[in-house]
Amino acid sequence: MKREIQSKKEAWLHAVRLRTLPLALASIFAGSFLAYWQEAFRWEVLGLASLTTVFLQILSNLSNDYGDSVHGADSSARKGPIRAVQSGLISLPEMKRAMIFLGLLSLASGVSLIYLSLPNWSYFLGFLALGLLAIWAAIRYTSGSNPYGYAGLGDISVFLFFGLVGVSGTFFLHSLKTEPVILLIACSLGCFSTAVLNINNIRDIDSDQLAGKRSIPVRIGRSKAIGYHWTLIAVAYGCMLAFVGLNQAYGSLLALIILPWMVVIGRGIQRATTAAETDPYLKQMAISTLGWTILFGIGLIL
Repeated sequence: MKREIQSKKEAWLHAVRLRTLPLALASIFAGSFLAYWQEAFRWEVLGLASLTTVFLQILSNLSNDYGDSVHGADSSARKGPIRAVQSGLISLPEMKRAMIFLGLLSLASGVSLIYLSLPNWSYFLGFLALGLLAIWAAIRYTSGSNPYGYAGLGDISVFLFFGLVGVSGTFFLHSLKTEPVILLIACSLGCFSTAVLNINNIRDIDSDQLAGKRSIPVRIGRSKAIGYHWTLIAVAYGCMLAFVGLNQAYGSLLALIILPWMVVIGRGIQRATTAAETDPYLKQMAISTLGWTILFGIGLIL
């Protein structure tokens, strides 16, 4: 799986980790589809929310590269794809400067989003605080003196920011209202996103254990982590079916087309015996989550 990085440009592409971006956009698209369903969709919200989310995801990826190098998770024992700082082509100060730059881009984009979307200062300040919290969460996942990712709290963060906050927050920026039923789809996206992180952590279980990174798979073991993966998928679809039933939104069942692919992914993780065999399912789960979102949204609005 590991391949030598040949140039600094390639090292930066590895650090950005483009394959994670579809997952980051899924919650924004879901919240926007739901807003369209409620006749409250705004293009400027979709555009700026997508841009802000991409910046935050790249910031998180850079921070992850930086933090894991500092804390030892990106040692020679790591079986996943080689990291940018680990390759030696990008120094820690360079990565830190890139993190600051992406943090500023995220802040500028986020402020523009909430300024254009919200009608008063109380809403503005509330969402500004939420945005600053998102930047903090992106940086402190593996960076800092006591990163929460090393305590096994990454799953909770992903569920909140890629699920509840991402979907519900986007919906509110479009519509300026709350709908409790939206939380069902927010939970679905949160579970799918957490499943992606879980695959990542299953792949890295051995090196994480050596580095003292207490991810969920490290805490409960590989076998139970696979069961946890199936539980996340089941809960996600259960929430979707509850949403469909409560709203008689039967067109949204179009998203069930993705279920067989997710089953194949889950069975592939079960059969995998090495990090190299597990790694491809990380990208597949991220793409299938975006596919689920698009099919759900198309079915909902048509």
